[in-house]
Amino acid sequence: MVREIAYDCDVLVIGGGIVGLSTAYAITRAAPGTRVTVLEKEPGPARHQTGRNSGVIHSGIYYRPGSLKARFAARGAAELIKFCTEHDIAHAVTGKLIVATERDELPRLHALVQRGRENGIPVRELGGAQIGEYEPEVQGLAAIHVATTGVCDFVGVARQLADASGAHIRYSTKVAHIDRRPHLGVAVRTDDGTVVRGRVLVNCAGLHCDEIARLTGDDPHMRIVPFRGEYYTLARPDLARGLVYPVPDPAFPFLGVHLTRGIDGSVHVGPNAVPALAREGYDWRTVRPRDLYSTLTWPGSWHIARRHWRYGTGELHRSLSKTAFTHAVRRLLPAVTPDDLIPTLAGVRAQAVLRDGTLVDDFLIKEGPRTVHVLNAPSPAATASLPIGREVAQRALKALKGT
Repeated sequence: MVREIAYDCDVLVIGGGIVGLSTAYAITRAAPGTRVTVLEKEPGPARHQTGRNSGVIHSGIYYRPGSLKARFAARGAAELIKFCTEHDIAHAVTGKLIVATERDELPRLHALVQRGRENGIPVRELGGAQIGEYEPEVQGLAAIHVATTGVCDFVGVARQLADASGAHIRYSTKVAHIDRRPHLGVAVRTDDGTVVRGRVLVNCAGLHCDEIARLTGDDPHMRIVPFRGEYYTLARPDLARGLVYPVPDPAFPFLGVHLTRGIDGSVHVGPNAVPALAREGYDWRTVRPRDLYSTLTWPGSWHIARRHWRYGTGELHRSLSKTAFTHAVRRLLPAVTPDDLIPTLAGVRAQAVLRDGTLVDDFLIKEGPRTVHVLNAPSPAATASLPIGREVAQRALKALKGT
């Protein structure tokens, strides 16, 4: 005789960032009546990657045609702007410049033009003299203008998704143990001893997603290696009108130090990318031995160090030296001085790294018995959060039907 299980919910989502909340929202819209519970260890939503980024609504120009990032970013940007408009969430479509300051960057800039066209994104090519039409203080050899880029209040979006989802959201609730039984469901014990039972589990734990995957019994075949991005604000925000980016290095998933005028009128400068000493290591003083051990014992971390030590040394130098950081900014904005740069909140990117040192460059979603794991969702995941949420919701509902 099989004992009847008293489930607390149909779908249990771990993680109250924008992807987890978008997933909850998508589930209840696609299948009204589905009981969804979200567990979030922080006292409110969007406390980590979602709430500590530069607030940019990305166009999708950077991403490989056909990839999830390319498909979801372009679609997600349009949906996000509509969502913000409907719910009166602060946002603006500003456009942005991608500026080449060295001759060896010109072929990469032209490649971005082609990639933008392949991804269906309108792009205007500019000569050096035309840059001043958009940004009088910015100098470069050539640039492209991407009109569909914007900025928004991603924390506001996350709060609205939480409110509109109809899910039971439990804040200040940390997962301690997971017992998954394919024929029964998933039971999660929280740090206060409470047990929450669901038919299907969705892992949207961001910086901790690989740990949650292993708690379910699944091998994610990757490890989150945290990279901290350090930001400044401009004391003279009039130096930049909008968004200004360098030409990115295709060998890395980072976009380089850029300028972002936010919805409040302030201008963010950054980020750089340095290894964090904890998954939530927002400064050099924050060290968590368990997280550091996880990074240092993963073979992929050492492969990255061997391949990219020169790049990493430069990033580290800019982290420790404000003068070096200022020099990097001056490539785009010659008028900036060290006194113009005021430290502000840093962010940590949850970067999935494979055993061979490959930096996963696309969104990564995997499934196990009664589980869906979101294992790589850094930028532009906030921009793409609505289509990502629908994709994850579709997989979760399919798993639910099989129970």
